[in-house]
Amino acid sequence: MKTSPETEKIMELLISEIKKYIVEENDQAYIWDPYYNIKRNRVNAEFLKTLIRLDQDRALCKKILKFIIINQNNDGSWNEVHPNYNKPSALITAIIGDTLVLCSDMLSDSGTVEKAKDYVLSKESNGFFLKSNGYTADHLNVDATCGAFLAAYGKKFGDEDCLKVAERTAKHIVSKQSTNGSFPYTIDKGNYSHKLDVPCIHYQGVTLYYLSKIHDVLGVEWLKKSLLEGNKWLSSVQRKNGKFDWSKSGLMFAYYLSGAYGFAYASFLYMSALEHNFDNNAYKSLMILKKNVNMVMLRWETDRWINFPYSIIISVQTSLLGNYPVKYRLFRLGYGLYRQFARRRYSESLDDRTFNILVKLLKMDVSTIEPFNNYNDLFMTSEVMDCLSYSIRKEIK
Repeated sequence: MKTSPETEKIMELLISEIKKYIVEENDQAYIWDPYYNIKRNRVNAEFLKTLIRLDQDRALCKKILKFIIINQNNDGSWNEVHPNYNKPSALITAIIGDTLVLCSDMLSDSGTVEKAKDYVLSKESNGFFLKSNGYTADHLNVDATCGAFLAAYGKKFGDEDCLKVAERTAKHIVSKQSTNGSFPYTIDKGNYSHKLDVPCIHYQGVTLYYLSKIHDVLGVEWLKKSLLEGNKWLSSVQRKNGKFDWSKSGLMFAYYLSGAYGFAYASFLYMSALEHNFDNNAYKSLMILKKNVNMVMLRWETDRWINFPYSIIISVQTSLLGNYPVKYRLFRLGYGLYRQFARRRYSESLDDRTFNILVKLLKMDVSTIEPFNNYNDLFMTSEVMDCLSYSIRKEIK
């Protein structure tokens, strides 16, 4: 399947809008998030990657690249910048490293990306990458992201060790894939209060997206089979109208994320190009994604209030996924209902007081910030831009 003309239209809109958030300071430039008053390394890297793939605004690319390089830590890592924390992360380093591989011709030397590669490798053990010191569980989407960076690095610079680690990582992920094709979010508890061994629509797409990048380099048949089964599961939870059935998605902080449709689009499209017909799934994903563009991407998939009663049933079904104690199931149900309200309410200001009260009453430890309203999210926007530009670049190649 070729990318739809709608893909390029959405891309052009997102690029033009996100440029409004760019701050230029002499020879540097970065995207400023006015909602949280932070500069996310990941958002800047994914936007840079998009411009490079589409061969746009090379002068701006150089300035953003300068900002990214300056913010690299001495150990080769980059921080995950979040409203609640700002710490080194193998996940973010891999995403930025992948960007540097893509624009390696703009680097004065390969030292920056080599240090990133060494840092990511230092966090690997038998295909498992430690996301950060704050998150010690084995997240399969993190493994896939790190593996994809190492595959790209290995191919670009002829590094056989990186290619071997990428293959080992893919084998590790595939070994944890459920018989129905879905991937759990985590395979162990780590330092979470509970093991997050539940399927997740959003992170199914994320894992497939980055696994497809590993497959694009290695081309091995067993990984192709895993991608096919993973895409079959993702298509099985997509309704005829293109929307996902979120009752089948058990990870509450990723509930109804709009970026799920971007990852699904890229994953369906990649698999369709190999052998299987996922064209219609990809197109439907793109159309739902388009409905959730409010100049930039909304944080969550929006919906009408008339459908709210049915959403209660969906959240009840979601809360029953996984093997959890009653107290935690109640928290999951409360989280789901909270999200059903929030995604239907739009505001340009963020208010998370209601969520904080809920967490305090149930005495739960969470790291996320959950406003009681939908909003324009640069984080979702850069993820979607990465997915769409990758698909466009694949078609051009």
